Amino acid sequence: MSSLDPAIASRLKRDADGLVPAVVQDAESHDVLMVGWMDDEALHRTLTTGRGTFWSRSRQDYWVKGETSGNTQAVREVRLDCDGDTLLVIVDQTGPACHTGDRTCFDADQLL
Repeated sequence: MSSLDPAIASRLKRDADGLVPAVVQDAESHDVLMVGWMDDEALHRTLTTGRGTFWSRSRQDYWVKGETSGNTQAVREVRLDCDGDTLLVIVDQTGPACHTGDRTCFDADQLL
């Protein structure tokens, strides 16, 4: 278990797997870049290292954004929404945020 601040940990509403969605937003443009998942340990690592760290549901392991691609996220701040069930991670993004090479994961098909 991480050493996440108990005051924050008590406010987090996790899913059955102990995860909370983390919406990642560019600090300058305010564009939504991606959505990842964090448990207490991923959040603790993000807060202590200043690098976007997430839990991979498919690989069942932690990953740091840009660790292999070089497309890093320097975390400026992390906010908890009013319900405690979603995180907003505000970052300085270096390179594309999406694994497809796009700047954001939300540049694909517009539904409306």
